[in-house]
Amino acid sequence: MDQPLQPGLYIVATPIGNLGDLTTRARAVLCGVAAVACEDTRVTGKLMRHIGLKQKLVRYDDHASEATRDHLLAMAAQQPVALVSDAGTPLVSDPGYKLVRAARERGIAVTAVPGACAPVVALSLSGLPSDRFLFAGFLPAKDKARSAVLDELGAVRTTLVFFETAPRLLASLAAIEDRLTGREVAVARELTKLFEECRSGSPAELIAHYTAHPPKGEIVLLIGPAAERTVTADAGDALLIEALKAHKPSQAAAEVARATGLDRKALYARALALK
Repeated sequence: MDQPLQPGLYIVATPIGNLGDLTTRARAVLCGVAAVACEDTRVTGKLMRHIGLKQKLVRYDDHASEATRDHLLAMAAQQPVALVSDAGTPLVSDPGYKLVRAARERGIAVTAVPGACAPVVALSLSGLPSDRFLFAGFLPAKDKARSAVLDELGAVRTTLVFFETAPRLLASLAAIEDRLTGREVAVARELTKLFEECRSGSPAELIAHYTAHPPKGEIVLLIGPAAERTVTADAGDALLIEALKAHKPSQAAAEVARATGLDRKALYARALALK
């Protein structure tokens, strides 16, 4: 880097698999900082050794203390400090939000050094609509909570993007089949690595495939938006009346919203009136 870095916090994206994806600018910034805050010093240490650097590493994860955060902020006020995650863009379902927010509140300069981001890479591979998308981190592990999230977000007419683990993939696909019937789904895994894969289809098709071929590696799970449907007010009422036979108004509204793409809040108000 031609000029020394100014004091501040530098949010540096790192590769999600292929080390060749580290940008020239990211390498230069990591070379010029006094310390690197990272989730796991062992993981970041491998990257630093790969690019021939020996900067000080400070562990900063979800369990980091306020004292650690204050220490990093004090350093960043006087020297350049980098924040990285184990892979990809920091703060995207990774630690760092509190650190960045506190830095801004204290008037410490915050600079983003963009690069790889798994949700965006997966979206670009999936073939699902990409003009609007909603990233929602990891789906909950428990069935009831997972279904609640799918019910809530399934009413949003956009492509949904989640992180998922290999052991939980089949359960999540089964929940999607149950709660968001008819949606196209894509499973992107091992992104940028040797065995990169992006497989799409119905939840049932993907369940059959991954039952026969248990998945490995890190996964991004994508759910396409509901198909466009024209629903008249009378037809919407008919669906609500039928759903109210077996469900409470809130549940009936959620069910009809999933099936039609209509606004759940408006359906709930109508369900109360019909009830």
